[in-house]
Amino acid sequence: MNPDGLPDRADLERELRNLRRGGLPALQSLVPRALRAVTLHSGYAEGEDDLADGAERLIRAAAERLGTDDLIGRAAQCTFGLLPGHRGDPAADRRRAAAQVYGVSDERFRHSQERRVVEQLAGAILAEAREPTVRTPRPAVPPGPRPARPAGPRATAVPYTGLPGRAGGRPVTVHVSPIELLRDIDVLVSSENVHLEMSKSFRPTVSGALRRSAVVGCAPEGPNTDVLAEELAAWVRARPGVLPLRPGTVVPTGPGALAERGVRRVYHAALAIPDGLGYRVDPQSIATAVAACFARARQERAVGLRSICFPLLGAGRGGLDRRTSAEWLRWSIEDALTADPDWSVHIVTRYPEAAGYFDAEVPEKPEKPGA
Repeated sequence: MNPDGLPDRADLERELRNLRRGGLPALQSLVPRALRAVTLHSGYAEGEDDLADGAERLIRAAAERLGTDDLIGRAAQCTFGLLPGHRGDPAADRRRAAAQVYGVSDERFRHSQERRVVEQLAGAILAEAREPTVRTPRPAVPPGPRPARPAGPRATAVPYTGLPGRAGGRPVTVHVSPIELLRDIDVLVSSENVHLEMSKSFRPTVSGALRRSAVVGCAPEGPNTDVLAEELAAWVRARPGVLPLRPGTVVPTGPGALAERGVRRVYHAALAIPDGLGYRVDPQSIATAVAACFARARQERAVGLRSICFPLLGAGRGGLDRRTSAEWLRWSIEDALTADPDWSVHIVTRYPEAAGYFDAEVPEKPEKPGA
């Protein structure tokens, strides 16, 4: 035991290796000593009644700290069954899913990357416990990303959702959050290049995040289905000679596994033009893409589409600064809603300051106790 009351990291790593075999459901029978101590110390549980659920919440929070855009974070989610619908998967299936994150065999992952994943998760658990936060005990968290905590000393580290904003004279809803954590929005818009080549799933981009989150079958017997990329490839094959697309063209696909979060369609806006080793985006093509998204959504309104969410198009690898992207989005969305106001429009960004471009007031980050 360390002077701060937390267990030794080596003890926690050993317990996590055992938990990997039994899976999260095993916590309902026994929370091992080191994990028990850190769960109580961190405030994720107050006593025996909520100890198992609190330990699971703590593990989920630690995996979030590692980041879903990072290979280690993604592998940790698969290893411990933290992805939606995989909490009770057998250990072999969870290991296979984690190995696929790295693109290696199950055996190679077991002898190499798995140890690093467990070590990093143990470190994240201890870091989570050492960071002062006010926590309120809650019921057991269902499989999937852990709900946002009440605003506290780490308020900007969790998503802000549902902030009222404006696009000119039209109301929009702004989310400061990874796009893949949104729920119950009919259409999510992704920014692609004019060759419809999605970002690699491990890249920290909107395209990569949606591609990764839409994959069907995290740990099945047999290959996963890369739903979004495969549907785009099929669309291109059916139209020989169509590439490169005119900037602003929008191609729809299904949601894949994002359907579990209430998403019904993903619209892929072809914006980025290859330019040397990078890309460039003409901001005027944002207006073309926004208009095309609304036109496509109107065509599909018969199936019940009512809401649509835009990221800051072109503001990632496209090279635009966030303010320029936001300005063109505001103008374009206002124009679309003036013609057809019967839509619920959402904006998503990871950056709190960017929410202000839509007049959304993000809560300020309070100082930590003793700062």
